[in-house]
Amino acid sequence: MNTNDRAVPRDERTVELVHRTTTADIAQALRAREAHTAAGRRKRWAFPLAGTFGIGVGVLVTVSDETVSGASAGLVAAGLLLWVITLFGPALQARAFRGLLEKTGETRTVVDGSGVRLTSADSETRVGWAAQPRYVETADTFVMLSDDKGAVGMTVLPKRGILPPADAEALRALLDAHLRRL
Repeated sequence: MNTNDRAVPRDERTVELVHRTTTADIAQALRAREAHTAAGRRKRWAFPLAGTFGIGVGVLVTVSDETVSGASAGLVAAGLLLWVITLFGPALQARAFRGLLEKTGETRTVVDGSGVRLTSADSETRVGWAAQPRYVETADTFVMLSDDKGAVGMTVLPKRGILPPADAEALRALLDAHLRRL
């Protein structure tokens, strides 16, 4: 029987979190997602390789022609851009969420045997275990991921929001009981 289909024991723990998700949380989650998807792993080596190649060819053309042409400057600029995306991409993507995160404000999250329920001032969302059957732990968050090719579905659970008497270990145990840890 799949763990997502089993009956939930009555004594199973419930972990509650109260938090404001930050751009740093989103950036950590995006980095974790990159590390656990094929496209993200490819990007980690392909972008720096292509960037280095572009910079190298641009510099080589400039040195051999003894003048800076539009093509050589463009190659160097494109190579630098690929390096910036590699190094700062998740942080830049997370910044795009800033307005939405501010509007959402404080979120109350309940994690129990049925899944995860997130409630903010304007919305309530329930994520069942089958919708995001994998998770990864970062230094400051637990990140639930969908199992599609790009892990498009993602739920971020900041550790700082865990309410006593629960702790990160209790949340980890609950996630381990229902999800596959990456």
